[in-house]
Amino acid sequence: MKIEILGTGCPKCKKLTENVEAALEESGLQAELVKISDIEDILSYGVMLTPALVINGDVITVGQVPNSIEIKGILLKIIDRQSEQGKH
Repeated sequence: MKIEILGTGCPKCKKLTENVEAALEESGLQAELVKISDIEDILSYGVMLTPALVINGDVITVGQVPNSIEIKGILLKIIDRQSEQGKH
């Protein structure tokens, strides 16, 4: 799983990164965590407002800072969806 934080390093961007790290630790999940701060790279995702949370290339949230519990729920849903797709 690849998780990207899109943002320029503002306090909200840092808080989102902290919340993602906490969600990974709480859930025991492994993921590659990448911070993207280049404006051109951020815009390439179609994101005009930061911070943004991108998981496996899909933009999940824009301009929001979900807490670690919300992020953990999102991650678990993605894993469940992937495992269901793998069964077919």
